[in-house]
Amino acid sequence: MLQDIPTPILRESRGCVLETERLSLRKPTLADVKAIAHLANDRRIAENTRRLPHPYSQDHAVEFVRALADTGETVFLIENSSAPIGMVGINWREPDAPELGYWLGVEHWGQGFGTEAARAVIDYFFEEFDHCYLFSGARVANPSSRNILEKCGFQWSGVELHRFEALGSSTPVDCFRLSRGVWSSLKNWGSSTRR
Repeated sequence: MLQDIPTPILRESRGCVLETERLSLRKPTLADVKAIAHLANDRRIAENTRRLPHPYSQDHAVEFVRALADTGETVFLIENSSAPIGMVGINWREPDAPELGYWLGVEHWGQGFGTEAARAVIDYFFEEFDHCYLFSGARVANPSSRNILEKCGFQWSGVELHRFEALGSSTPVDCFRLSRGVWSSLKNWGSSTRR
């Protein structure tokens, strides 16, 4: 049975840093606003994420970073060689259906960073929270995102229509879920550590 995790526990646990072979994942701060806005202000990213508007301004980034304190979301800025390259996290808007989300700056696509960052956050999720499932989705027109989810052990569970802010409409999304049991059997996929 899925359990509702109280928001105070979520807030306390979000301050850690996750490290992988090539990446460091940490909570974004106001000092990251310029980099976040630069990376996110690309229509190709916005069209594949549900909540990113396009164009994406520094004001949007400021609002996003400030709102993290109140939303209960578990969000990490992805860095490679101390340079921001994207975001990854868990959306807790539906406590019984926590959802993995991520995006990378276009210049960082196709290098395995998405899979590496997703695996680190998946490990964090199952190690820190008592949920049986983690959910995610990929636009049907985005096979690269689908590949990331499949490499992480997610299993396809159907297609739903979801609204995308940048598109101003709904579009089909392949829905996926990852069970704790499947994650546990795949856990040896690499090492990620927490500081």
